[in-house]
Amino acid sequence: MQTSPALNATAPNPHAVRLRRFGEAIDQIKKQAEAAVGDEDVRRVKRLDLFSRAMEVTGRVLIHVSFEPVTFTAGVVALWLHKQLQATEIGHTALHGAYDKLPGAERYASRTYSWDTPIDEESWRAGHNLRHHHHTNVAGRDPDIHFGPVRLTPRTPWAPHNRFQVPLALFLLFPNFTFLMNFHFTGVHDVYFGNGRKERLDVLPNLSRENILLAHRRAFRKYIPYYLKNYVFFPLLAGPHFAKVLLGNWLAETMRDLYSAATIYCGHVGEDVTDYPEDAHAGSRGAWYAMEVEATNNFEVSRPLSILCGGLDRQIEHHLFPRLPPERLRQVAPLVRAACEAHGVRYKTASWGATLRKAFRRIAQLSQKDGVAGVVRDMA
Repeated sequence: MQTSPALNATAPNPHAVRLRRFGEAIDQIKKQAEAAVGDEDVRRVKRLDLFSRAMEVTGRVLIHVSFEPVTFTAGVVALWLHKQLQATEIGHTALHGAYDKLPGAERYASRTYSWDTPIDEESWRAGHNLRHHHHTNVAGRDPDIHFGPVRLTPRTPWAPHNRFQVPLALFLLFPNFTFLMNFHFTGVHDVYFGNGRKERLDVLPNLSRENILLAHRRAFRKYIPYYLKNYVFFPLLAGPHFAKVLLGNWLAETMRDLYSAATIYCGHVGEDVTDYPEDAHAGSRGAWYAMEVEATNNFEVSRPLSILCGGLDRQIEHHLFPRLPPERLRQVAPLVRAACEAHGVRYKTASWGATLRKAFRRIAQLSQKDGVAGVVRDMA
C-alpha cells in the first residue's frame, strides 16, 4: 500500500511544518467565515423555508385536483422541490447546528428541529454529525463506509451478496434512500444484518433486548407519522382519487431520494478517495484537515442545483466546516482549494456526472472479491 505524504503527521520536519501551515490556513478561513454568519443567513433560510412551504401547498393541491398529466406532473415537481429543500439545504444544515444561537432562528435549532424526512433526528445527529464527520472513511469508526449491502471500501470484508451491489444500489438503495438511512442510523440494520466487519455493529453497543427495542422505537417514531401523512392521510383526502394522490406522493418521495442519493454517494467514494485503517489518528489539526479533504469529493453544478444538493457539492468545505450554512460553503470554496494546492493536499472536484460515475466504478470494483483497483492510503 502507498502512503500519502499529505497525511503523514509523524514524518520528518518538512511534512509536519507543511501540515501545521495548512491547518493555520484552514483555521483562518474558518474564523473569517464564522464571523460573517448572522442575520443574512437567518433571512435566507427563512425565505427558502417559505418558498418550500409554498411549493408543498402548490404541489399537493395540483396533485389533488389534476385531471391530466401536465398538471399532475407540475404538482409532483413542486412537491419534490419542497421535499428536497427540507431534506438538504434547510434540514440537513439546521441539524448540523448552523443556526444555533442566532437571533430569530430558534425554529432551526439543531436540538429541537423537526426534519421533514423519515429520518430520526437524534439518531442522525449521533451517527452522522459525530461519528461520520469526526472519523470520515476510518474503518470501524465511520458507519458510512458501508451502507446496507453496499461495500464502499476494501476495509469491509467481501461477502457473496456484494456481487449484486451495483443493481442493489440502483434499484433498492437509491429509490428508498431516506427510508434506509433511518434503518441504518437507528441501529435496526445492526439488529438484522450487521455491518460485515468483525465488530459487527455500527450503532448499537450490543444486541441486548433493551437496545433492540430502542432501535425499533427510534425508527418507527419517524416512519409511522411520516408515512401515514404521505401515503394514507393525503390520499384519503382525495376520496375516489386516492390512487392518483398516492402515486404523486410516491413519485415526489422517490425523486427526493434519487437526487439525495446521487448527491451523497459522490461525497466519499472513488478509487482516488483516501480511506484509513482502524487505528488511523491525526497527529495535529492540520493532519486532521488533510484527512478530511483527501477522503472527500466535490463536484461542480450550477447554483440552483447546488441549492437542491444542500451545498453538498461543496462536500470538502462541509467536512472542514460542518456548522457553516451552505451559502458560506460556496463562498469559501475557492479559498479552501487554494490552501490545499498551496500545501500539497489533494482537492478533488469534477462534474457531477464524472464524480457519480467514479463512485459507481468504485462500487463495481468492490463488488468483486479480488477485483479492487485504485490506491488505498494508510497513515504512517
